[in-house]
Amino acid sequence: MALKPATEKYVFNIVGYAWVSIFAALCLIPFLMIVVGSFTEESRIVKNGYSLFPGALSWDAYRFIFDNPAQIVSAYRVTILVTASGTLLGLFVSAMTAYVLQRKDFAHRNVFAFYFFFTTLFSGGLVPWYILIVKYLGLKESMLALLLPPLLNVFYIIILRSFISSTIPDAIGESAKMDGAGDFRIFLAIILPLVKPALATIGLFIALNYWNDWYHAMLFVNKEPLFPLQYFFIQNIKQHRVRELLGLAELGRDRYAEGIVQAGYDGHRNGTDRAALSVRPEVLHPGPHDRRRQRVTPAAAG
Repeated sequence: MALKPATEKYVFNIVGYAWVSIFAALCLIPFLMIVVGSFTEESRIVKNGYSLFPGALSWDAYRFIFDNPAQIVSAYRVTILVTASGTLLGLFVSAMTAYVLQRKDFAHRNVFAFYFFFTTLFSGGLVPWYILIVKYLGLKESMLALLLPPLLNVFYIIILRSFISSTIPDAIGESAKMDGAGDFRIFLAIILPLVKPALATIGLFIALNYWNDWYHAMLFVNKEPLFPLQYFFIQNIKQHRVRELLGLAELGRDRYAEGIVQAGYDGHRNGTDRAALSVRPEVLHPGPHDRRRQRVTPAAAG
């Protein structure tokens, strides 16, 4: 028995909404695991991996992050400023470039299109690019070093060019020209409003690139007030690891010295003919001028 059109539509909506809801819930699982992981001890994550259940709650991650709140506020400020300005400027320049490249009355559009595409296949290399940014443009230790290098992406320009050429007919621009509009007015008043779907998609990609960028900060920034959020976390994690290693080394040195002292004491107490080791005080806690003079001397037992 065939379903009525209304009933069929009703069933389709129920199944469709249920499937989309399940898929959306599955997409939230990685985010939930990150949140739960922030309340889990680091040793537990290393041993068992990430889980949806934290077990014993731990606030160590938040104590570590907010140990100096001024620095993290500064990192958020730099990241938000660079992401917002870079996304808006990148969208505007990319859309303008795409519009020019799809104009059939632009005589050299194929030459410029090949020039843009060629850079996706070959580049000058890291060293010439670094010299250009630092020596000739003078962008080192500047927020522009975080803003300008990721500004243009040829792949996004190609997408916008294809979208404009396939959705906006040339007759619209020609009609606007007949009414006295210039190229810039046509671009701002006609082209940009009609490509909003593509701009929203490309804008999301550009914003994600800026928000997650730490590579350019590693190359061009050494001052802490200019650190973006991701690079700030990387630096703090490195410093935390170094402090842990230094602590383990200090603990190992103290245990080694205690073992030497204990061995000398045991040999002296047992009255054996073995040579016991006596340790000078500066070996246990050496000063800056005593490190070269550290030595262990044998002493006769008994």
